[in-house]
Amino acid sequence: MTFTRATLLGGIAATLAATAVFAASHANVEGAIKARQSHMQLYAFNLGILGNMAKGEVAFDADAAQAAADNLAALAAISQAAYWPEGSDADSVEGTKALPAIWESGSDIGAKVAAMTEAADAMAAAAGSLEGVQGAMGALGGACGGCHQTYRQTN
Repeated sequence: MTFTRATLLGGIAATLAATAVFAASHANVEGAIKARQSHMQLYAFNLGILGNMAKGEVAFDADAAQAAADNLAALAAISQAAYWPEGSDADSVEGTKALPAIWESGSDIGAKVAAMTEAADAMAAAAGSLEGVQGAMGALGGACGGCHQTYRQTN
């Protein structure tokens, strides 16, 4: 094998390896985005159950309210760290509304997650009555909205 041929084959092998690594990392970013969006859909689904009861749009059902509230608390307790790799923001990939500010130095995303967890736990503790759900809904909605207003694209 000549030097030129060996160099060419080595270059092709390196290119294929780099392409495979890029494809794998891109798939990981896409998977992370899908996972976090699914997690958010589960939040929204359970919040919808509680919100509809709190507004009187559906009859209060203590068992359903408690189940939805417990689901929210369980979802909030799941580590979401793997859902948020750098490069998975709206400026880097299509199909997400996450703003790059999440990853910036000084981001208060940790405090926002803690507020969500606290509000979800409070809802789980209060979900046994309509008054409890209504009383806990403001903090829970505020925790969700506080993060979305700061770290989610609006368009």
